[in-house]
Amino acid sequence: MSSWINLSGLWKIIVFGLLAGAGLPAVYAIGMVTLTRTRVAAGPDQPAARNTAGLIAAGICFLIVLTAIGWGIYEIYRAGHK
Repeated sequence: MSSWINLSGLWKIIVFGLLAGAGLPAVYAIGMVTLTRTRVAAGPDQPAARNTAGLIAAGICFLIVLTAIGWGIYEIYRAGHK
């Protein structure tokens, strides 16, 4: 029996929409929270130090978001210039 709804394609669209629509802003938010929590109090007479692991985690989150944006721009460019 043939259906006019392509369930395989619909499933792919829903998953991609959730990842790009809610996932990327969530990854960005995690990166921002991680970045704000990288300061470690060192003492009353010492400046606050930076948590290196937190900076790396925030950088990875931002890199994921930037990579997705770049990939999206590339796909739009490729679709328009065949």
